[in-house]
Amino acid sequence: MAEAPVVIVTRPRREAESWAAGLQTQGVNTEILPLIDIAPLSSSGGLQQVWQLVPQHLAVMFVSANAVRFFMAERPAGLNLEACRAWSTGPGTQAALLACGWSADRIDSPNANANQFDSEALWALVADQVAQAVQAAQRVSVLVVRGADAQGHLAGRDWLVQKLEECGVEVQQVVAYVRQAPELSPAQKLRVATALSDGSWWLFSSSEAALHLQQTCPEASLGDARALATHPRIAQRLKDSGWGRVEIVPAALEAQAVSIKSLP
Repeated sequence: MAEAPVVIVTRPRREAESWAAGLQTQGVNTEILPLIDIAPLSSSGGLQQVWQLVPQHLAVMFVSANAVRFFMAERPAGLNLEACRAWSTGPGTQAALLACGWSADRIDSPNANANQFDSEALWALVADQVAQAVQAAQRVSVLVVRGADAQGHLAGRDWLVQKLEECGVEVQQVVAYVRQAPELSPAQKLRVATALSDGSWWLFSSSEAALHLQQTCPEASLGDARALATHPRIAQRLKDSGWGRVEIVPAALEAQAVSIKSLP
């Protein structure tokens, strides 16, 4: 029997290692090639100022586990986390919140078995909460903690921000870390070239990772490459970029593993 193709996990290193290990336990042959580097801000003074206003917000929405780690690292001693709620779009971010001391009953996050981990899934959970808050108060605000790219541009979608503003919520956004393209070694670039044509599957949970691949390996040929996307938007961007075959897989780990192993 032929050996199953390798699935290359492209998340930032910390997340890639844990996700690849999880897939391995489900019988999926994996390796990691992180295509997003996570770096701290040059100065965190602004985060400390933002923390002083956290108790005034209805909720703090964290776009990723890295947003939690970097923002929580600047938390002033003694500041009460029970003053507002924490929102997350998936189990990784929720786990980071719990590890940093946020109580489970103050966190809103899609179920670990949800089909998608995104802003729409989170909104389905918090829409009533927002509506009630707006009806009861003259001023309602939400803080969004996210990353920025190397040029300082906010990373990620604005869908939830727009939804909140449509409901009359004031939204403050703060950058807690930097997402940037990695510097690939010659050996890694050689692996990229091989894995784009040898039947390996590239697993993308962010279209930014795919963009970084093209930036760091502009000569790479995608016509025979195979990609797995955890969301239809990512899948469409991969197709538009010329990937030869693109399949959508569930976002949850166990369901994702089942889907991957069923691929012809």
